[in-house]
Parts: sequence; structure tokens; C-alpha cells
Amino acid sequence: MSDNERRTELGDLTIANEVVGIIAGLAASEVPGVAGMSGGIAGGIAEILGHRSLSKGVKVDVGAHECVIDLYVIIEYGYSIPEVAAQIQENVKRAIEVMTGLDVMEINLHVVDVHFPQEKKGEEEQPPAVRGK
Repeated sequence: MSDNERRTELGDLTIANEVVGIIAGLAASEVPGVAGMSGGIAGGIAEILGHRSLSKGVKVDVGAHECVIDLYVIIEYGYSIPEVAAQIQENVKRAIEVMTGLDVMEINLHVVDVHFPQEKKGEEEQPPAVRGK
């Protein structure tokens, strides 16, 4: 039996690392203030080719009954990073434990960027004197 297999009364249960990564990525993305996940070069190339990875920005290490998660996130400008980080950790821990039965030992959060909102295109194209009218 491999590290992430469990024996039940009716047979073996195996949860793939990718499944845990998808759960973690979706749970993190649900938190207000999270602009997105950072997947690195390989993730960016896959997205360009039309393959959206739901576990982008997530690294998982799954054992027999526990897991460790590393998340690489982009935060929206104006949000408190410590508050958003705590909410991400709580949401991811709850989602993984409820959906998989694994104990979450650590959720290491890496804030890799801050997303700044873009001005509306109509405002950029108009001269400043016209905007106020």
C-alpha cells in the first residue's frame, strides 16, 4: 500500500495528490482578497495552450493520514495580507479535512504578488477635463 492509500472495510481508498491540490486551490480561491494562484512557467504555458490547472499554485505532500500544503497566491491590493492568509489557511484546512479525511499538518502560504485594479478603459482614453463632465 502506498503512502496515501487507506484500507476500508470494503477495500482500498487512494486519494491522488492532484485531488488534494485541486481542493486546496479551489478553497483558497474562494477567499475574498485572493486575486489568483501563481503556477510558475509550466502552469502559465499550460493555460496558454488552453489547459487550466485547478491545482495551479499548490504543492502537496500527502502521507498515510496527513498532508502538508504549500500555496502560492496573489493578493488583491487593499486587503490585509495577514487576515487574508489566516482565512485561506482556515478555508483550505476545513475543505481538505472534510472532503478527504486527511489531517492537515501545515499550510504554508507564499504571497508572490499583489494585484492592482486596472482603470476603466473609458476613463483612460478620455482627457482629464472630459472625465468630470
